Amino acid sequence: MMHQISGFGRRAVIHDTGAELQSLRGGDGAELLWQGDPQWWSGRSPVLFPIVGRAKDDHLTVAGEPVVMAQHGFARRQTFRVIEAAEHHVLHELTASDATLAAYPRRFRLRIEHRLTAEGLSIGAEVLNTDARALPFGLGFHPAFQWPLPGAEGAPHVINLGTGAEPLQNPLSGGLLRRDRTASPFTQGRLALEADLFRNDALVFSEGAGEALSYGPETGPQLRFRFENLPLIAFWTRPGAPFLCIEPWHGAAAWTDGGAALEDRPGTITLQPGETAGFAVHIDLQDFDAGRGAMGR
Repeated sequence: MMHQISGFGRRAVIHDTGAELQSLRGGDGAELLWQGDPQWWSGRSPVLFPIVGRAKDDHLTVAGEPVVMAQHGFARRQTFRVIEAAEHHVLHELTASDATLAAYPRRFRLRIEHRLTAEGLSIGAEVLNTDARALPFGLGFHPAFQWPLPGAEGAPHVINLGTGAEPLQNPLSGGLLRRDRTASPFTQGRLALEADLFRNDALVFSEGAGEALSYGPETGPQLRFRFENLPLIAFWTRPGAPFLCIEPWHGAAAWTDGGAALEDRPGTITLQPGETAGFAVHIDLQDFDAGRGAMGR
């Protein structure tokens, strides 16, 4: 089932499957979110839980217990329950079931909220450990946006880090994370986007990218992001595809030379019984308000 929320001249649509964002329109009415053309990639904005990235041969262990889990976990394919639905926001919840326990032997509550604000869209996540044992997990967001953005067709696009940093890159090999880091593709926080950047998979930065960035043409409408409790960042597309994924994470793929333990994966969080952890992505859409989307404004 789909849920549309609206407010401040903006609209968003969220599906119960995966609590996944399906559409995001600014005040000028333009569609900003990738629409999932399966020729390239059928996803739009999956939530990644209880792992981010891949496990070697899809096998991992939780406190020594072996399980099988596909890339990015199972939450994106589960049906969430609606807890609250109002004009400006919708709150979804996923709890442990026989199906999830077979893949992940822990009880949990995962809540995802989409809320329109005066600035744009906020997507929040909260994980509660409802088990009697420790709960190790990773969580990430994987939204894909149009490349080029509406109103910026033909213009080169860039990512600018709010810190102006030049974080080192963690290369992927077979979908797993290498421990060695390579030179930063950023120059004073700026990355000029080209399809060739993604010929070897996603660009992953395990530290140093900061909590804010912008994406879009340098002289036109841009999306601006702020992250909470999401210290890793990745960027991904299929070379030549008309979308860009901007992926803030707390967790990552297994190390190429690491073991199977979920607890040993980079960025894994462990909650004790009754503990919670919160995460959020805030997307500023004000450049896409009516009358502001033209190039050069």
